Amino acid sequence: MRMESVNLDRDQSEPLPWSRAVAQLDRLKPRGGSGGPTCWLATTRPDGRSHVAGVVGLWQRGALYFVSGPKSRKSLNLEADARCSFAISLPDLDLVLDGMAARVTDTTTLSRIAEAYTTRGWPLTVMDDSLTASFWAPTAPPPPWHLYAFTPVTALGVATGSDPGATRWHLGNVVG
Repeated sequence: MRMESVNLDRDQSEPLPWSRAVAQLDRLKPRGGSGGPTCWLATTRPDGRSHVAGVVGLWQRGALYFVSGPKSRKSLNLEADARCSFAISLPDLDLVLDGMAARVTDTTTLSRIAEAYTTRGWPLTVMDDSLTASFWAPTAPPPPWHLYAFTPVTALGVATGSDPGATRWHLGNVVG
C-alpha cells in the first residue's frame, strides 16, 4: 500500500519525509523510569472521557510497543476500545500517532521485545504470556505486565529543529 502525505506548511517548507520520524522513533531509548522521551498514550474510558498516561515506548518493525498492568486504566480502556493515540516529543520533531493497540501474547514476539528493551537498558523477561522485571515505576503496578503493539494509521509531525515543516501522513500498511 502506498503512503500518502499532506504538507500542512505548504507556503513555508517542503513536506517532511516519514523516514525522519522513523529514524527518531528507532532511537527511542528506554532508560528506566522516565528516562524518556516519554510516550504519552491517550485512550478512551468506557464513559467516553479521555485518559492519558506516560509509557516507555519501543519502536520496532513499524509498531510502538509498551507495557501496561492487566488491571490498569489504560489496559481496561484498550480492552474495550483498541483505538488510541500517542504524543511524543522527539529530538527535532513533535509527533502524534493515531491507530490501534493489540495485546501481544505470542512467545516469539514477547521474547524479541523483552530482549530489545533489555538491550536498551530496561531489562524485561517473559513470564507466561506477559513480561516481568525486578522493578517498577512508582506510578505503575508491579509486574507482570501485558505487552501491547500499537500500529499507527495516521501521524502528524511538526518540526521543532532548524529544518521546518509540518506534515500529516496516512500510513495505511506502511512498515517503517
